[in-house]
Amino acid sequence: MLEYTHDGKKKRAKQVIQSIDEEKKLIQFKTLEGDIMELYKTFVVTAHVETTNDIDLVTWTLEYEMLNEDVGHPISLLSYFIDITKDIESHHFTKP
Repeated sequence: MLEYTHDGKKKRAKQVIQSIDEEKKLIQFKTLEGDIMELYKTFVVTAHVETTNDIDLVTWTLEYEMLNEDVGHPISLLSYFIDITKDIESHHFTKP
């Protein structure tokens, strides 16, 4: 079970790797259980890395089906993934 903090609250999620495509630099995670599944019927996160002129660009895609029309789109989760990307970037570019 993955534990994370989102919007200042502790959350949990059980995910599986749905697919990996090393050639395309793509990985998909399917959420099976946890807080997010209280709002969505399905929730799949895809991370895709494209390299152009030695610059890596990361694209996050969230595929989801809302349980009902009262559930909002997971916009704040996009910010969460942007923060993760920034953390990874700063880790890789930290000078010793």
